[in-house]
Amino acid sequence: MTQNKMPKHVAIIMDGNGRWAKKKGKIRTFGHKAGVESVRAAVRFARQNNIESLTLFAFSSENWNRPAEEVGVLMDLFNLVLNSEAKKLNKNDVRLKVIGDTSRFDQKLVDKINKAEEMTQHNSSLILNIAANYGGRWDIVNAAKQISEKVASGELDSAQIDEHKFNQFTSLADQPELDLLIRTGGEHRISNFLMWQCAYAELYFTDTLWPDFDEQAFQLAVNDFADRQRRFGMTGEQVETK
Repeated sequence: MTQNKMPKHVAIIMDGNGRWAKKKGKIRTFGHKAGVESVRAAVRFARQNNIESLTLFAFSSENWNRPAEEVGVLMDLFNLVLNSEAKKLNKNDVRLKVIGDTSRFDQKLVDKINKAEEMTQHNSSLILNIAANYGGRWDIVNAAKQISEKVASGELDSAQIDEHKFNQFTSLADQPELDLLIRTGGEHRISNFLMWQCAYAELYFTDTLWPDFDEQAFQLAVNDFADRQRRFGMTGEQVETK
């Protein structure tokens, strides 16, 4: 595959952990733990294929509505992964960034997030974004709040606000445009994930449950992406003659 056919920024909705566990006669939280290996596989694939940014939907703002036990396990798992994986990411030149409203997390978890981000901040082989307590509408509203504060303080003139300026206040402003959004688990929706960033992204849905999503499954998604013609509002003929 030629490099210009490889997406620079891939996002994944990691769905199907609970159903995977149920199929094996296990409780839902067993599937969340099994999904950690698929995260490692996705990071390996991204690094090996020179993908610049990988954004994983770990915990949505709506996930707080799940059973308290499951939410607790997800928080414990997030803590565990930060403890065990941050040094490995740093060793492999991966920069970690957590996007979302972290104000709802306990201070110990916030401190671990800050420590991991600081440790890896100068790495450049891959940016791994973990979306935690994240929602696409929250991201847009949060950007709007920041812009309104700038306007109110006189730092920004409202006439200067356009799509480019607005984007500068969103969670992934410093990274490549989103090229490919993958959702595992068979559902065909984006579930309030990266709504602003998805404007021109290619969408790929697979029935594969997240714990079964390995490097081969990632390759299939990338191959599908490479076969598509991205027109960005132009005609196919215009794209072909560029």
